[in-house]
Amino acid sequence: MKFPKRMQPLIDDGLVDEVISQLMSGKEATVYVVRCGAEIRCAKIYKEANQRSFKKAVEYREGRKGRNSRRARAMEKGSRFGRKQQEEAWQNAEVDALSLLANSGVRVPKTYGCFDGILLMELITDDEGFVAPRLNDISLTPELALEDHAVVMKYVMRMLCAGVVHGDLSEFNVLVDNYGPVIIDLPQVVNAAGNNNARAIFERDVNNMTAYYGRYAPELLGSNYAKEIWALYEEGALHPDVELTGHFEESTEVADVGVVLQEIKAAFAEEQERQERIRAAAG
Repeated sequence: MKFPKRMQPLIDDGLVDEVISQLMSGKEATVYVVRCGAEIRCAKIYKEANQRSFKKAVEYREGRKGRNSRRARAMEKGSRFGRKQQEEAWQNAEVDALSLLANSGVRVPKTYGCFDGILLMELITDDEGFVAPRLNDISLTPELALEDHAVVMKYVMRMLCAGVVHGDLSEFNVLVDNYGPVIIDLPQVVNAAGNNNARAIFERDVNNMTAYYGRYAPELLGSNYAKEIWALYEEGALHPDVELTGHFEESTEVADVGVVLQEIKAAFAEEQERQERIRAAAG
């Protein structure tokens, strides 16, 4: 097939031998099936910033560490160099996340490197070699929905243990092969500790998945995995092998405003007395 011009350098360098077909085109990239020697892989070509339709990119980048201060300053200023660095950071976020999650017990595609905005990755297939479908393209039995939902909950929990949140998790960003779910599409990955929106984004991710699997296993719709996992995270009690229940008891305790005000007044009076002692000693 006719291949995109941006693929030419990889072909010239022998990294890609043949572009077989276009696999899909999404809001931030187009993915092609390619041959690299004897292996069939996929090449994800990231779209330029002005072509991407991913919303609220700044909200997702909050808390990401820059690779050096010069680049960070340039990115903040929005210079040409800064925009280039911002694009590289967007792409590197997915490469770094895929490597991190693979080492954290989360099933993700194996990466083979990112070259000028093209990420070479493992092509997830079934036992017969056909491209694995996305979750939204298959039907599930209630039993399989419960089983796969438990696996995905374990994955999002392990992501959080590793310090990241997917950021755009849905039935469109999960592949299903003969061994179960595989998480894909992570350029918008969120820093769990450094992003003020992390909790809301995490809860949306988890609730998206629970709602989808709940179409096949309605008993999941009464669960509360998002709040359970996040509460464990905040308490420092979350670890990769924790047993989740899906239950979470919301606190019904109402703050005693009067007591709080008294404590504030007492603290203010104590500070006033301390300041007076300092002034007296100085005089």
